[in-house]
Amino acid sequence: MIPRFTPNGDMDPKIEALREAGAVIIEDMASGTRIDAFNADLQPKYERLGAEFQNDFNGYLTRRVGGVAEHSGEFQHLFAEPQILALAEAILGPHCEVLQVGSTTAIEILPGEKAQVLHADDSIYPTQYFPFEMQISALWALDDFTEENGATRVIPGSHRQGSHPGDASRDSLPAAMSKGSVVLYLGSTLHGGGANASDKPRRALVNTYTLGWLRQEENQYLTLPPEVVAALPESVRRLLGFQAHGPHLGVWPEDPDGLWFDS
Repeated sequence: MIPRFTPNGDMDPKIEALREAGAVIIEDMASGTRIDAFNADLQPKYERLGAEFQNDFNGYLTRRVGGVAEHSGEFQHLFAEPQILALAEAILGPHCEVLQVGSTTAIEILPGEKAQVLHADDSIYPTQYFPFEMQISALWALDDFTEENGATRVIPGSHRQGSHPGDASRDSLPAAMSKGSVVLYLGSTLHGGGANASDKPRRALVNTYTLGWLRQEENQYLTLPPEVVAALPESVRRLLGFQAHGPHLGVWPEDPDGLWFDS
């Protein structure tokens, strides 16, 4: 089973469960009002941009929108939710000085879509060289997630399997949860979108957090217009990658932390 928690209570059991199972569900993290506002912001973007990401892997009845910070002011409240950041920090913090976003994607799985191939998100990095997790994903339910409508499927414990089997779909479990809940999973945990056998779309927001010294999967410096970045809170700008990592990596003359120096 996928361990489940409420937003209240001690963080330690959530952290331990995430390490052990590779995925946890935290129920009812965001209000329905906030989720409804986010959905309203993104709906015209799905119509205009969503088909650009359709392919064999993402599906041809799934619409996706990247660079989500540009498209909804509600994004920052989900992205920078303190408990989510605490979980990401517990997993990634020992291996970097700051965290950053890897990618931000709104996803709408339409009726009739097939199940996605199960995969690990950290496969974009040479994980074979590193004995620790390199990223963590937070996938928010923007609709109620059910097995029928394509709830994301997860294989608990798959992060401990090393090389992943070619077909492990029989071992996957649906992350069924209510709108406003979130499933967090490690970068090495096998997961994938489920088949939507219902008559309505199933919407989600997923963003990854990565070690601050890695190249981001989605290039926020080019994806987001400068005026959008300038309007965001400093804490959110930093998470999106607009910060240095220590005194050497990514510094610039106007660095607000004053970490740069002449060599």
